[in-house]
Amino acid sequence: MKLNNTFPDQVVSDKKVLKSLNEPDKESKLVVLQSVGYPFLCNLVENPKIEIFDKELFELYAKEQWEGCTAKEGSFLFDQKLLPDYAFKIIKAHPDNSQITTNTSIILMEVKESREIKKIESNVRMNDVIGQERAKTKCKVIMKYLQDPDLFREWAPRNVLFYGAPGTGKTMLAKSLSNELKVPLFLVKATSLIGEHVGDGSRQIHDLFEAATACAPSVIFIDEIDAVGLDRKYQSLRGDVSEVVNALLTELDGIETNKGVVTIGATNNPYLLDFAIRSRFEEEIEFVLPNEKERLEILEFYIKSMPLQVKVDARKLSKCTKGMSGRDLKDKILKVALHKAISEDKDILEWEHVKYALKQYKQKKNEPKEMFA
Repeated sequence: MKLNNTFPDQVVSDKKVLKSLNEPDKESKLVVLQSVGYPFLCNLVENPKIEIFDKELFELYAKEQWEGCTAKEGSFLFDQKLLPDYAFKIIKAHPDNSQITTNTSIILMEVKESREIKKIESNVRMNDVIGQERAKTKCKVIMKYLQDPDLFREWAPRNVLFYGAPGTGKTMLAKSLSNELKVPLFLVKATSLIGEHVGDGSRQIHDLFEAATACAPSVIFIDEIDAVGLDRKYQSLRGDVSEVVNALLTELDGIETNKGVVTIGATNNPYLLDFAIRSRFEEEIEFVLPNEKERLEILEFYIKSMPLQVKVDARKLSKCTKGMSGRDLKDKILKVALHKAISEDKDILEWEHVKYALKQYKQKKNEPKEMFA
């Protein structure tokens, strides 16, 4: 038996009252919902599971009862027809705090899927990514395209592949897009698109592209894309490879030129990708390890934000760190040296602490210790 927990009818169903409280001046282009269940339940009643077999029919059903309501991320909509007072949480609204209309695209996603539809917020700027000039130039082209898709027509930058050693700035550059662009950025780890059952992976890929298309112009960034775009010869390792690869191929091919959606894939090893998927990327951009000048810039950039005074010759350190990525410089050298100084109750980070970090790093790489004398 369900407790008497219903909200006053006029709060839930009277759209005029809802609009008068905080009437938005924007129309919702996309609303992503997550089924939550009944907010208050007697322990004798179970929350029903919502499974949608006809997305178009659900969308019509949702618009019919929620047209005119405010879509604000984190708020709730309540069903008043089939499952009275059943709650749906608004995971994403584009734009936020907007009004649901007959033109709004409404998507219901499972909990695992909806977590991947995120509004990416970042303070990273494109200039913070040191080096990788070719990739930054391509991102500027993407920005210009998203500002005016009609100008590019069939010459749009649709699918781009970033590849290179870990820690060279692929994800960091993608995050900078969220700060530079005023459009949604869908940043997902490819491993999160793999479902527990056959069919889950392809469905999640279709849902991702559907959400991005609904709120275009937008950018999709798929990190570790080889996790879902494996070469088909690896099918024996994971039985759903073929259907996932086919789903990804369909989406990379299916976005119309003027839809305003750009897909950026990232991988450490492009040779693991299925050839058909790799061929869909118009341009492959390699992220290379920083040279000595770039390592110096990276070191100086991070040293500025360190909590201790640093008395280290950054130029000397840049010469000692050949072959290291930006992430290595920050996490395996500067951070280890900082923690060493803090553990010794020092107020100043000195070369001895850096030397300790260098030795720790090189020991793992089986390098001779004499080079650090």
